[in-house]
Amino acid sequence: MREIVLDTETTGFDADKDDRIVEIGALELINHLPTGRTYHVYINPERSMPQGAFEVHGLGDDFLRDKPKFAEIAQGFMDFVADDAKLVIHNASFDMKFLNAELRRAGFPTLPFSRALDTLALAREKFPGSPSSLDALCRRFGVDNSGRELHGALLDSELLAEVYLELIGGRQPDLVLDAPGRSVGSGEGDGRTAGSRRAARPAPLPSRLTQAEAEAHVEFMAKLGEHAVWARYST
Repeated sequence: MREIVLDTETTGFDADKDDRIVEIGALELINHLPTGRTYHVYINPERSMPQGAFEVHGLGDDFLRDKPKFAEIAQGFMDFVADDAKLVIHNASFDMKFLNAELRRAGFPTLPFSRALDTLALAREKFPGSPSSLDALCRRFGVDNSGRELHGALLDSELLAEVYLELIGGRQPDLVLDAPGRSVGSGEGDGRTAGSRRAARPAPLPSRLTQAEAEAHVEFMAKLGEHAVWARYST
């Protein structure tokens, strides 16, 4: 089963007016395991960034001016999300609305909303009344989001992938660590891989059993008699 965990950054909140996508970050899961394949692109929104957006995205007009327009990256994006893969998105209605607005402008078919799996709705169903932002879910599941000083689409999709796996029943570390160790990133390589098995503990942890508890256990076992089932496993 192929899934794409996806996030976008935009100039604002209204896709029906003149707000546009400035960044897309996505990563691929196969059977809930990260493959190491990612998609990341900055986009020239063909408009100025509104005042205040710089603090949110860390992106400005000068940075985005020489980036490709959405129409120029649309085919590559559609190729990455092909095969009707589920699109795992936090607050899916927001991102899907922006993506489809951009696709329509570029003359591409839109993405049916049925392909979206909304982790925000999933979190609210699982933890009703609790905070369900990505940061709140990272705290709940112990996902390290210390690098999230500024929003970034690829970083957010990586964090969301970990949160999503927790929401559907918990990560399976052994399986993830056995996944191929391909670099994670936008093609430049940052040295991170899918991981390797943790080294064995150099020395076993000391027993937490007190002397009094050990003596009480011996006394209890003696009362069961030498033919008790438990006696054969006592050493």
